[in-house]
Amino acid sequence: MEAECYRKTKETDVKVKINLYGSGKLKVNTNIGFLDHMLELLGLWANFDLFVEARGDIKIDTHHTVEDIGITLGKAMYKALGDKSKIARVGSGKVPMDEALCEVIVDLSGRPYFVYKNSELLPSVIFGEEKDIWREFLKSLCFEAKMNLHVIFHYGKNGHHLIESCFKSLGIALKEALKKERDFLLSTKGVLE
Repeated sequence: MEAECYRKTKETDVKVKINLYGSGKLKVNTNIGFLDHMLELLGLWANFDLFVEARGDIKIDTHHTVEDIGITLGKAMYKALGDKSKIARVGSGKVPMDEALCEVIVDLSGRPYFVYKNSELLPSVIFGEEKDIWREFLKSLCFEAKMNLHVIFHYGKNGHHLIESCFKSLGIALKEALKKERDFLLSTKGVLE
């Protein structure tokens, strides 16, 4: 359950390597410190081995880079999932971060759908960037990994805490969904695509 993916455009150059059943080995360099921190949290809480190297047009802003990393990471996850046999398929996580609480639920169903509730709790700017880049990252990750992803911000005031709660919760949800706990594919259709 390992994969590599690359994405190179006029705006970005992204390389991702992932092992979904790793040991939390992380090497992340996106030139966006807060994103590095969030990806490291995701990898650690999911127990992935994760390598991300990215360069982008951050002189403009971080939007293209953040979005393209979401796309590339999602493609790598989908590739690494293979036929999804034996996995639990569904997982959830809920992690408090000081005053903030976010809940994330995933279904590695092969049918992408993205729900992002109560994002009005996020301040409009987080570390000098628009709050919407986090929605764009998660949406891109969701659609390229072909998963059903629900993110619910329950409460909080600090943008760092809300986003950190989200990424930790996503890590827990993915770890739970990837548990190998059966000898068959969890689908009456016989496929997850």
